[in-house]
Amino acid sequence: MIVYDGPVSPHRQIAEWIKAAIQSGELERHRPVPSEKTIMDLTGVARTTARRAVAALRDDGVVYTVAGRGTFVS
Repeated sequence: MIVYDGPVSPHRQIAEWIKAAIQSGELERHRPVPSEKTIMDLTGVARTTARRAVAALRDDGVVYTVAGRGTFVS
C-alpha cells in the first residue's frame, strides 16, 4: 500500500488514504479515526510516520484531537 520511493511521502499517502475514507463515508463526522497503533499495524510504518500523517490531517482541518480521548473526523 505504501510506496516508499514514490513522489508522495509515506505520511502524506496515509493522510490521503484516511481522507478518502472520510469522503466515501467510511469514517463519519465526529467519529474516531484509526489510532497511530492501528495505522502502524495496517501499513507497516513507524510510529513517527503514523503521527506525521495524523498531524497532516489536523493541519489540513480534516480531523481534531481531544486530549485523552483521541482524534476524530471534523
